[in-house]
Amino acid sequence: MSRRRRTILMRRVAYGVAIVATVLVGRQVNWADLTDSMFRPSLMAEQFPKIVTIAAKNTLIFTFFGFVGGLVIGLIVAIMRISQATPFRIVGSVFVDVIRGIPLLVWILIIGFGIPIATGARIPGSYGAGSVALAIVAGGYMAETIRAGIEAVPRGQMEAARSVGMTYSRAMWTIILPQAFRIIIPPLTNELVLLIKDTSLVSVLGVTIGTMELTKFGRAASASAFNATPLITAALVYLIITLPMIRVVAVLEKRAAQSR
Repeated sequence: MSRRRRTILMRRVAYGVAIVATVLVGRQVNWADLTDSMFRPSLMAEQFPKIVTIAAKNTLIFTFFGFVGGLVIGLIVAIMRISQATPFRIVGSVFVDVIRGIPLLVWILIIGFGIPIATGARIPGSYGAGSVALAIVAGGYMAETIRAGIEAVPRGQMEAARSVGMTYSRAMWTIILPQAFRIIIPPLTNELVLLIKDTSLVSVLGVTIGTMELTKFGRAASASAFNATPLITAALVYLIITLPMIRVVAVLEKRAAQSR
């Protein structure tokens, strides 16, 4: 038997085993109880308005502050990374490595609890600590995306701008960066989708009812009702927000590939 036929046979056997296992497990499940505990329509209808007006709103607020702050930080660090001054390059590289090497949850805990304990200073505002943590970590990832976009612009663009008397900074801001951002729109949109989902980690800061994002709200409502329906509803709202953006990323990536 050839290697290809063995691979096909093993794949069919695996599919068969998976189907049999699914059927056996399915026969043991009480579907009425499962539906009531996870998809109770009355509870979903009751919680949906609050999830949209409170939780989804707060998720988008955290995302907005995190993305805008991350974009500013990422742009500054990206320019430092390509600077001709060695100290700037070193600082930019260290920032990116440290930020990307530590999980977002740890950064949220450091900024939300560690810094206040060590210094006595707290970041003001209901969305303060969570938004700052999201912005810093997003900035570490966006810095590399922006740097890659800048380096993707042909060197001749900068040389031509300098040859007509433009300063380096003016050429960067008026010639290079606009082209770079057109190149990196798909990956930046993807970063935005990831950031929306990362807002779920902000709940470890013990946010108030007014600043609960989707995951925290779903957990609290599920615990109160002793039913998983609010969590499922929160998951559906995540999909409503992210799926269109995922499709936009796919379209942008396809257009970018066709334009090359």
